[in-house]
Amino acid sequence: MEYRILGKTGLRVSVLGFGASPLGNEFRITDPQEGVRAVHRAIDLGINYFDVAPYYGRSLAEERLGLALQGKRHQVILATKCGRYDVRQFDFSADRVRRSCEESLRRLRTDYIDVFQAHDIEFGDRQQIIEETIPAMRKLQEEGKVRFVGITGLPLKLLRDVAERAGVDTVLSYCRYNLMITDMDDILTPFCREREIGLINASPLHMGILTEQGPPAWHPAPEAVKEAGRRVAELCRQRGVRVADVALRFCVQHPYVATTLVGMSRPDHVESNVRALEGQTPEDLLEEIRAIIAPVFNTTWPSGRPENQDYEELRQQLLRQADAC
Repeated sequence: MEYRILGKTGLRVSVLGFGASPLGNEFRITDPQEGVRAVHRAIDLGINYFDVAPYYGRSLAEERLGLALQGKRHQVILATKCGRYDVRQFDFSADRVRRSCEESLRRLRTDYIDVFQAHDIEFGDRQQIIEETIPAMRKLQEEGKVRFVGITGLPLKLLRDVAERAGVDTVLSYCRYNLMITDMDDILTPFCREREIGLINASPLHMGILTEQGPPAWHPAPEAVKEAGRRVAELCRQRGVRVADVALRFCVQHPYVATTLVGMSRPDHVESNVRALEGQTPEDLLEEIRAIIAPVFNTTWPSGRPENQDYEELRQQLLRQADAC
């Protein structure tokens, strides 16, 4: 396993991170004991960065991860989040940040969190995030309950703005750097590199689009993006390789991202993802994939409040959706 330093935190993290959302049955019903074995297998294979949130399984993922890490907490770097608690339940107030931290500590069976992140900040008020949420997280840092403070979300310009104005240690970006899209490098990566902010990339499989089974029914991407993903998966199948392996390798090779998060809940998931890092993708296959994706390359979707969107067309799209409700 390769390790990289997470910005100025000094944390040495595995390039492959364990995304614990599947432990909370976010995608399918999972076997709790199998989840424990997956966590243990990941540690055995050198994965040391584990990311979870109260939102995943509405606290279930934290509970299961905490149970799995008993006796092994000292071997991992543990990240969780605050601010998002259900599909439409958000609270970025200072009081809720503190209570959320205490709740997570109990569920995770630990007395400190390595990386504490404001979750999906595009659903919050930007000024509150800057003036209340992050200062409350910093106070917890001063008290020794968290070691480092970060933010997560989809809109890149918002992440950059908040990171610049409030000052954070890490930024987690999802679905903005993978085979289907790389605009993270246009907006966020240069800023994080310049400020030595730890950069975490999530959803290398584009939330299921770059898999054999395809995306879940609720996936917000336009249909053309999903169809391109199906064609890429078929091409990889014809070439005798797993599309997920190709997609994961592409992300892990990013020169600045410290760790790439992949959702896992079974030991065989862990093993196949680790094996994927050892392979090589033929350049001609990558060229064929790029040709398939080209018509929809860098296509994203709106998430959060209209004023927090990256692009005017996404803001207008979200306003139209709100009007239709």
